[in-house]
Amino acid sequence: MLQLSLLLIAGLAFQTAPVQNAANNEPAAAPRPVLSTQERGDIQMARKMYRDAIETYKQAPESAVIWNKIGIAYHQLSEINNAQKAYERSAKLDPKFVAAINNLGTIYYSKKNYRRAIGEYKRVLRMSPDSASTVANLGSAYFARKQYELASDSYQKALALDPEIFESRGGTGTVVQDRTVGDRPTFFYYMAKNYAKAGRNEQALNYIRKALEEGFKERKKFTEEPEFSQLQSDPEFQKLMTLEPKVL
Repeated sequence: MLQLSLLLIAGLAFQTAPVQNAANNEPAAAPRPVLSTQERGDIQMARKMYRDAIETYKQAPESAVIWNKIGIAYHQLSEINNAQKAYERSAKLDPKFVAAINNLGTIYYSKKNYRRAIGEYKRVLRMSPDSASTVANLGSAYFARKQYELASDSYQKALALDPEIFESRGGTGTVVQDRTVGDRPTFFYYMAKNYAKAGRNEQALNYIRKALEEGFKERKKFTEEPEFSQLQSDPEFQKLMTLEPKVL
């Protein structure tokens, strides 16, 4: 995590520094840049000082970007209603700011209003069709409505746009990706299928293992469906097919 601090140096220090450096025969140190209000808020977000970041952002000139960041800070604090208001304010200031619209979709998703979440994600994709995070979010909303084939298609497209989209990532960005799912065994099965179809066998095997550990009962799908055919001769796959599932 990036750790920065703001150093304020008195004018007198700058006046006396050349004399000292001349004596030591060292070049004068360049003064540190003064951070903007938004930059200070970003640093507080990186340090997970979300409440402080909100107060700092509110001191910055109003913009769609600032209100989206305020929304993310509230989101991190699980203050969903305040996050929603901030995202709505951001989208009102700039109706084409897709980050805020995506994030508003994640609010509806967290409230289990999947229909509205899908509507917001589709709104984003009309303006930014190659947004991998939003495509993945759309898949999660379809999955929550048990529209598994539509979900799988979305996940597959998200993987094509960004092969690392479902990998763990650190840091604080401007777009929220919702990774919560209800039926974990079925989710892991579809993820295994998508990775296998993409030829990423290591990830496919990992999700097969997760599906079985979570109690996925239709094991024969892994041996009968064509997407998994290239895994049949893999020793790790064969081992997974013979082991008794261990429910976590």
